[in-house]
Amino acid sequence: MKVTVNKIDDANVLVSGTIDQSAIDANVEKLAAKAGREMKVDGFRKGKVPAHVVKKMYGEKLAHDAEGEALRDLMDEGIKEAGIEASKIIGQPLFKKYEKKDAGIEVEVEISTKPEFEAEGYQDVVPAFEKPEASDKEIDERLESLATAQAPYEKIKRKRMVKDGDMTVIDFEGFIDGVAFDGGKAERFSLKIGSGQFIPGFEDQVIGMKYDEEKTITVTFPENYGSKDLAGKEAQFKVTLHEIQEQVPATIDDEFAKKVLRGDENATVDTLKERVKDQIVAEKVSQVYNQELKPKLIEALVAKFEFALPNNIVEQEIDAKINEKARSMGKEELDAYKENPEKVEDLRNEVRQDAVDSVKATFIVDALAKKENISVNDQEVQQVIYYESMMSGQNPQEVIKYYQENNLLPAVKMGMIEDKLFSKLLGLDQ
Repeated sequence: MKVTVNKIDDANVLVSGTIDQSAIDANVEKLAAKAGREMKVDGFRKGKVPAHVVKKMYGEKLAHDAEGEALRDLMDEGIKEAGIEASKIIGQPLFKKYEKKDAGIEVEVEISTKPEFEAEGYQDVVPAFEKPEASDKEIDERLESLATAQAPYEKIKRKRMVKDGDMTVIDFEGFIDGVAFDGGKAERFSLKIGSGQFIPGFEDQVIGMKYDEEKTITVTFPENYGSKDLAGKEAQFKVTLHEIQEQVPATIDDEFAKKVLRGDENATVDTLKERVKDQIVAEKVSQVYNQELKPKLIEALVAKFEFALPNNIVEQEIDAKINEKARSMGKEELDAYKENPEKVEDLRNEVRQDAVDSVKATFIVDALAKKENISVNDQEVQQVIYYESMMSGQNPQEVIKYYQENNLLPAVKMGMIEDKLFSKLLGLDQ
């Protein structure tokens, strides 16, 4: 077996060679003999099945396995000749040629390795920024919002009309063409005006109603409404207002601070103000980090370092970006791509640079995280997913299971490592 190795760059080599048919035939004989010693076939003693019988029964599979074994031998020879350490090989090889001929199989396969570069001078490209502050006005407004959020709704003693933000208690019944429809009736229903809980236009028409007033409200169900029987149709709702409730904000004092900061029995208004200040600053930092600092830092790091990338990983990233675009395409657009390979290739070229930058950034982050001793364990990953699931009202166990089954946990971990690293470089973790 003659093998030729051509170095493409520091991360990729091309292994070329021809797998002789005689080598494949020899592998078939070897595999058939081995299988014969392990098989049980009627008419033969166990372990004594002749090779020609095995070949007759499983010829196609034996040929396939024999080719695979010969291919591995060719690649192992190429890796050895190229002087590549097995531990440095990354991803699956890219086959450039696999052509069967009478004399054997002509093979060209590209093998990629994890890139190596000197991760020095990265501090020089970290963007400078001024840490945002929280004004007294912002702190006071946040405290007022907390006081309102903590306040229960109470029935108003004075008589007035409904206004935006009120909690109302109403009876209603819906009709289409004068006929009541299922699910369109309720008594003493609590509806917060401005919540967007009801069909668009309904809550706006409740505004201005008075105690015990009856009113007919006309609205049109959205075209994409869940019930096909109601979607796009005009409906009349007979509404009776029983009660108006409003929130009376709590007094912002030390007792209020203790209530908000549960567990801190020594909490005061000043303590609460400091916590609110820290929260506002953290929110501002998070916004400027995600919208400005992080993109700038990634761009600067990608421009700072030059090194060869594993082509197979770049192609894999291109595939991912193509699939992402495909999910937003309609059937006609997808069919157009399926029928036009050149159009697909144009799209691959269109996303190639983004894929290259993304892969490059990943290797840079990995190298710098090791240099800065940044790590994230599996428990931290699960805690973040658990918290975010709870905040969005999802079942944490189901979300974690979904991430596990779809192999999404490594990407989450990488994102957490990236944020930890960038926060350290930017001084946000201080």
